[in-house]
This record gives sequence, structure tokens and C-alpha cells, in this order.
Amino acid sequence: MPRRLFAFFALTASLAVLALGSAVSKPAASHSYLALVGTYTSKTDSKGIYAYEFDAETGQLAAKGLAAETRDPSWLVIHPNGEFVYAANESGKQSAISSFALDAQSGKLTFLNQIPALGEDPCYLSVENTGKYLFVANYTSGNVVVFSILADGKLGEHTSLVTDAGTPGPNKARQEGPHAHWVQVSTDNRFVFVADLGLDEILTYRLDSTRGSLVPNKPFFLRPLAAGAGPRHAVSSPDGRHFYVLSEIDSTVTAFAYAPKHGVFGYLGVVPMLPAGFEGRNDAAEIAVHPSDKWLFASNRGHDSIAVFSIDAATGKLKPVGDFPTGGKEPRHFAIDPTGRFLLAENQLSNSIVVFGIDSATGALTQVSKTDGVHSPVCLVFLPTP
Repeated sequence: MPRRLFAFFALTASLAVLALGSAVSKPAASHSYLALVGTYTSKTDSKGIYAYEFDAETGQLAAKGLAAETRDPSWLVIHPNGEFVYAANESGKQSAISSFALDAQSGKLTFLNQIPALGEDPCYLSVENTGKYLFVANYTSGNVVVFSILADGKLGEHTSLVTDAGTPGPNKARQEGPHAHWVQVSTDNRFVFVADLGLDEILTYRLDSTRGSLVPNKPFFLRPLAAGAGPRHAVSSPDGRHFYVLSEIDSTVTAFAYAPKHGVFGYLGVVPMLPAGFEGRNDAAEIAVHPSDKWLFASNRGHDSIAVFSIDAATGKLKPVGDFPTGGKEPRHFAIDPTGRFLLAENQLSNSIVVFGIDSATGALTQVSKTDGVHSPVCLVFLPTP
């Protein structure tokens, strides 16, 4: 995404938060955004990646059709220049990574190339800050791969391949070995962080941005996670001072203070994602911090809810606000729209995307709209339409 567009988004979100008392009041101007939705195609009627137009004044999604036919695109990421899209084709031993050129007006994707993932079941992709490299977390094989991004958007040779190392957690069914589930570069482009569900660790690598290589940092492990927690995803606060880890197995969020000089973390505390007394099956899934840095959201699969937490501005510590039903089954992923006024939850097993207004004063969610017939939606990313 070009810097001028990034600045526009940040300004828009800030003005929305300051000027609006709640998510149901109208913004100062109407904005529409292109949304791309990744799906599972195996054993479903989905064909791949779908495009929608999102109206940030009304909170309504309008279908634009199939953007690209591709197998099991379970995770999508848009290149910083806004011109290319990368998809994780999560298909076991046949897993691959696909690249596409994006027509932002029509929402159509033009296939560029596809390469082997060099691991099984890629479940998360991210792009290095300068746009030169793509990071891939392969879940089943427990490794992280760095691929070069060529000038035309195609994926080139891999520049690094590291297998997560450590002691597996105590859950024999889920933690028999390493399972890389999330990978992201630091804001200063010096470190790469990996959430490994199988090892109960956040791993830290030093990034050589000239060669695209990863070398274990010292210290390598972030240790204060509970045994059997199963870290799945993590997110930094907008100012980069705090870091939050969602653990899938024990349904918690752990807060840390971040020291960028050495890429290390200080433990701040852990909060549960489920209400007291809940005894059913649950797998925590997605996490996001609101652009205002006031609220943190995390999704529950089983309880089928979004847990909301307030963020202490001084300390970064979390306080539970409440949990809100997602209006469907298995919210594997959700996304906050570029204005910061809406949260869109993708309910994988009920084939729906539900839009919630975010109350800027309390963080509470109120359902605004629902789009049915989206087969197995599991990832949603935004791009502004011209």
C-alpha cells in the first residue's frame, strides 16, 4: 500500500474515533473499500477468493463475485504497494503459495505464479516492511520460509528456511512437535516473531533485510506463556510499545511490554477469553487491536463470540469488557475496517460474514448487517476502492 494511502487511512481512522460517539452514527464522509475474502474450497462449494465492496457508512457488504479461482486460499495478504495479493494454498503436502496482480476497481485478481510452500499447511502470510520478502508460517511442518518478491509481484526463490526448535508443550494431541502459526516482522524491520502453537513459545529471529535471512535472536524464546497454552496469533499495539499473544488451546490473551532495542518482552499479565463457568469446547482464533489503541478484540470458536478488552493507556494491561456472539459458527477470523468503526466476523461453519458496529466509547459490538452464502470464509483483507 503506498505511503500516502496509509497516511490517509490513519487520518481517517483517527478522525472517526474522535468525532463519532458510537459506530452507528454516520461518518463525516462516505467511504467504500474493496474486501477480499479467502475460503476453504475442499468439501465446500467455494472456488477460491471472493471480492466484496464494503460501505463504511452503512456497514453493508455487496458481492462483486469471484476474484480468483484457487485451491484453499486460507490466508491472504496484500503487498504494501496495493498492487499484489498473496494466498496460502493450505493443502497438506500439496500446499503452495500463489501470487496475483490486483485490479482494485473490479476486484479481480490476475494469476502471476505459484510455488511450493516448502512445508505443510501454510496458515499465515505477511510481507516484510519494504515489500521485498514474503514470510510463510507452515503449521504442520513447523517451519518458517522467506520468499523473495520480484519487481513484477511474482514470488522468487526462498532466501531462508528455519524449522522452529524447542520443547513441545504438554498437550499430546496438539503439541507433539513444532507448529508455526503466525509470523510477522517488527515495525523497525529488525526482528521477525513467530508464534508456535506446539512449543508454547514466541520465537524471535533477527532479519537480514539485505539477504532475506533469519537467525535466532538471543534470547530466542519468549517464556512466560503457560504450559499447554498453544500460542496461535499475536498483535502489536499501534505505537509498538505493547504486544499481545492469543493462545488457542487455553483461550487466553497474554500482554507484554516490548523493548525494541533488543527485541525482548516484559510480562504484563494474562486474561481469559471465556466467561466464568463456560465448560464447552473452545478454540481461540483471531486477535486485533483497535486503531485507537483503546480496545483489543479476540475471537472464540465454540463459544462463538468476540471477547472485548479495554487497554490501559499507560501500562498496556488488559481489562475484560464483555463477550459478544458472532451470529454464526466458528469465527476463525475477523477484521476491523479501515475507518475503525466496524468489525467483520467471518463465521466459517455457518457460511456468513457478520458486520458489527464498534462503540468508540465502550468497545461494545452491535450487529449492523449479515451476509449469508459465503462458503467457508476464513480470511478477510481490505483495500480502498478508487
